[in-house]
Amino acid sequence: MKLFIRAAKLIDRSSPFHNQVVDLNVVSGRIEQLGIALTPPANTPIFEAENLHISAGWHDLRAHFSDPGYEHKETIASGIKAAAAGGFTGVSLSPATLPVVDSKSLVEYIKNQSKGSAVSVYPMGTVSKNMEGKELAELHDMSSSGAIAFTDDKKSVQNPNLLKTALLYCKSFDGLVIQFPNQFDLSYKGMMHEGEESTHLGLKGIPALAEEIMVNRDIYLTDYTNGKLHFSTISTSGSVNLIKEAKKKNLQITADVCALNLLLDDTVLEEFDTRYKLLPPLRDNKHISALIEGLKNNTIDAICSDHLPEDIELKKREFEYAAFGSINLQTAFAVANTALKNQLELTDLIEKFTTNPRKILNLPEIAIQVGEVANLTLFNPTMEWSLEKNTVISKSKNSPLFGKKLIGKPLGIINKNQSTLPKE
Repeated sequence: MKLFIRAAKLIDRSSPFHNQVVDLNVVSGRIEQLGIALTPPANTPIFEAENLHISAGWHDLRAHFSDPGYEHKETIASGIKAAAAGGFTGVSLSPATLPVVDSKSLVEYIKNQSKGSAVSVYPMGTVSKNMEGKELAELHDMSSSGAIAFTDDKKSVQNPNLLKTALLYCKSFDGLVIQFPNQFDLSYKGMMHEGEESTHLGLKGIPALAEEIMVNRDIYLTDYTNGKLHFSTISTSGSVNLIKEAKKKNLQITADVCALNLLLDDTVLEEFDTRYKLLPPLRDNKHISALIEGLKNNTIDAICSDHLPEDIELKKREFEYAAFGSINLQTAFAVANTALKNQLELTDLIEKFTTNPRKILNLPEIAIQVGEVANLTLFNPTMEWSLEKNTVISKSKNSPLFGKKLIGKPLGIINKNQSTLPKE
């Protein structure tokens, strides 16, 4: 692959060219030239675009590709295309498939299915066998086969002794446990955020307490084991405060937030539109403000898509019986960028998609310099656009964003000697 990128503003704090407009020449998947006002080599395709920006490739900490078992919702191939369209060069995959990813053979299946793609796919394994929360899965075997972390996804690990054992066991190979904090007894049959809006609509709520009690419990377990824990898709002000205090004690705790929980609040449920039925639920503005403050002060380390494809049969039904979840790989950056305009500097926002997710997963840092492998995302942070059904890459169409104005658009990625940038 040969490609000359002209006049792109580089967003990379570690680079001497940070915030400068540069040219890059990529040859055979490596950065051969990097500088200001370079001359394009002969017979090399040139890519240029209005307000072009470039950064290290983005990494998503949680996405569902539904394969194996639910291929009618998404496949690894279609999920990879959606990720690339969203600017992601790396994705951590949920193990919530059928069967669940609780063995080395399933980890290897996902790695084999994604081999050769422009997006690096990192399978996550379950914490418990069959994701039942009873018995520890074969964590070491899965790690040896390439599992990047361990999570029981939205089922959460309810048994504190099981989570304690997992945290202790993972220390032997520097493994990471990822927890979606949700205490089932408190959130049972809840459909949206518990508050004024749920009372007004007559829907059973999911209290902030259901999340915060588990965050508090798991901080204690992390402290007790001296383990390493990541909280996925936190959504409440109390969680932010608890994690902030835990970090002051230098516990090995990190956290991310779903982009949709930054942009949308619970008032969008007025029309009982099931596309807004998410888990964690959309909260009120008090919680959203706390999440944004948590991003500003680095209590929250990263932003994820929480991409969860669902078929129309499970979403287009009575609100009580509709499935939770939304597709979001294609829109995650735009959603976060729209929500955080004038709240977070672009460099800080990009780090929530690049440097920080890779640190959490203990992946090598991406260096944008001559001689290094090109792992890059190109984007326009000010482009206005909207998602329409006919432009959705995912096999599923369960997005709450159709027709909404979004700011910031990925233009393409370069990774593994491949480019998804539009050709002249």
